[in-house]
Amino acid sequence: MIHGIFEIGSILCVSKPMQKEGVCMQPRYLTKSRFKLAMECPTKLYYTGKPAYANQKLEDSFLEALAEGGFQVGELAKHYFPGGHDVKMLEQREALRQTSELLKQDQAIIYEAAVCYENLFVRVDILIKKGSRLELVEVKAKSVEFPSDAAFLNKDGSITSEWMPYLYDVAFQKYVLQQAMPECSVAAYLMLADKKALCPTNGLNQKFRIITDARGRKSIAVSPRLSAEDLSVPILCRINADDCCDMIYSENYEMDGQPAGFGDYAAYLADCYEKDMKIQPVLTKVCAGCEFKVTAEDAAKGLKSGFQECWKECLCWEEEDFQEPNILEIWNFRKKDQYLSDRCIKLENLQEEDIHPKSDAKPGLSASQRQWLQVSKAKFNDMTYWIDAENLRREMETWIYPLHFIDFETSMMAIPFNKGRHPYEGIAFQYSHHMVHADGRIEHRGQYLNAVPGVFPNYDFLRSLKQALEQDEGSIFRYAAHENSYLNLIYRQLQEDPSDIPDREALSCFIRSITTSTHGCVDAWSGPRSMIDLCELEKRYYYDPATKGSNSIKYVLPAILNSSPYLQQKYSKPIYGAAGGIASLNYKDWQWIVMENGKVLDPYKLLPKMFEDVSDKDYELLSAANELRDGGAAMTAYARMQFEEMSDYERGEIEKALLKYCELDTFAMVMIYEGWKAMVGC
Repeated sequence: MIHGIFEIGSILCVSKPMQKEGVCMQPRYLTKSRFKLAMECPTKLYYTGKPAYANQKLEDSFLEALAEGGFQVGELAKHYFPGGHDVKMLEQREALRQTSELLKQDQAIIYEAAVCYENLFVRVDILIKKGSRLELVEVKAKSVEFPSDAAFLNKDGSITSEWMPYLYDVAFQKYVLQQAMPECSVAAYLMLADKKALCPTNGLNQKFRIITDARGRKSIAVSPRLSAEDLSVPILCRINADDCCDMIYSENYEMDGQPAGFGDYAAYLADCYEKDMKIQPVLTKVCAGCEFKVTAEDAAKGLKSGFQECWKECLCWEEEDFQEPNILEIWNFRKKDQYLSDRCIKLENLQEEDIHPKSDAKPGLSASQRQWLQVSKAKFNDMTYWIDAENLRREMETWIYPLHFIDFETSMMAIPFNKGRHPYEGIAFQYSHHMVHADGRIEHRGQYLNAVPGVFPNYDFLRSLKQALEQDEGSIFRYAAHENSYLNLIYRQLQEDPSDIPDREALSCFIRSITTSTHGCVDAWSGPRSMIDLCELEKRYYYDPATKGSNSIKYVLPAILNSSPYLQQKYSKPIYGAAGGIASLNYKDWQWIVMENGKVLDPYKLLPKMFEDVSDKDYELLSAANELRDGGAAMTAYARMQFEEMSDYERGEIEKALLKYCELDTFAMVMIYEGWKAMVGC
């Protein structure tokens, strides 16, 4: 018997209710988010939403969008289509009913319109009805350089991998809408931040504030002071995606080993999800990023690993097989899919000809030599570190004391702070600075933090950094390319800024003196004090199997702390921030070496949470968000201080935490330097 028939405009929506212990439940729709998940890996549909399985994605969707400005962009987009009706109901049936009533009008603008076709369900960000023409607008907190669908394409006319997930999203929505309302024509658009647009007013981003209701739910409150002038020059652009949708519809999709069209494949995914059927897994390099893995904490709670279930199913593995290094761990290896397909999975099974290591005629390891080093250590179960003492010592002998170690915390706000600025312009809001003297003395020399709401901090940030580093000619160190890239970005801002900046040339000269120009710069330079990249040195001169091939400082620091007796002996005492010890601006009598189960605990785990109203799981995920010194937590903290209403006490506590975390980022570099120095006998 068919249940749940209701009319939506001219849609006849049919759903089959699920039964659980005699209770009628909502149907298991394939939504756009689940469709996107399935396009990453269709097997994930079986694991998603099940509390029995560990999931390493953020639980708080608001946090997920906060740092990127997703919620603010969504609200701003509505004001470019004024007079619409907001379907705020979360419950699907009521949202569908409200949308149905609105679509009976000849002309309508609907925000968060709910549309259903069979067991496919979407919420459309902005739906515009003009008679029999429908315009679907999907708003994304992402920027585009040129407002044309050419931005989505490779030179050969195919869709880029960067844009494919967004276009799958749009194509799915358009398909559902077209099937639900076949008498209408449907045009699909992506609405994105236009990087070339200039903000028409000051303070626009502060007119979209985050509020929390009595139940703790967050939403965006738009200021009543939002004016026509604020909206006079749109900083979001609407790009037609119909051609890209047609390309996606024309592809063949694999369904039970047979090719299928888009519509049949969507129906197949929906049917599998509705019936809770697992789609046969296929092992690819994408498995490395699977969110359905278990951490030690997850295992202690009895949570299951979808990742391991898939691999057991495909490889007949047992638990102990997952303890052995495998192909996914090899750094920068481009043949992972080939070897996974051939079932050559464990590193112990690889031979030298599989990697084909060869020199690149530079000191230290080439990329392929480093890959083979990783494999060979795994083959012989050798967990000792490797260091190219001779070349690293030679490198160290060129460094000029005092040594300076710097780290930046940065953000990119979708809605600009000031008139004349672009969406997603880089913002440098914090740095930390450690100094090592020729006699071995270490001090946390300086720091900067500006998180005042609505203040563009870049030039003051740069002035403070200049004053800190121009006192001598000592070598300057960064970890990875982030600091060099951001100083190049601020350099371009200085050159393009029409306002009066008295020290523009002095600041520009300073940037040129400590950086190397990036690709695409009009000017080309390599400064006499250009920053030395410790990450590049690590890649060429040092490898520890405990990093599992990662070059992130979040892996390298714990590895070297566990392999360096010198560091363990020195920092097992509370000398950091102590009288007669290492001078610190944020710590007092601190001990960095803490043992747990025979291993040195990751120093970052010793620090307090940056904010208390976030679950431990989400905070851990934010703190390990990316390779740029794991700036997810710092970016989120900065965004919260920009847009959330909070007390002076709360703001002060977050600032204290930011200062501590950033100080550890630079001291981590110092400890790596000290560990290497002891290893090479300098």
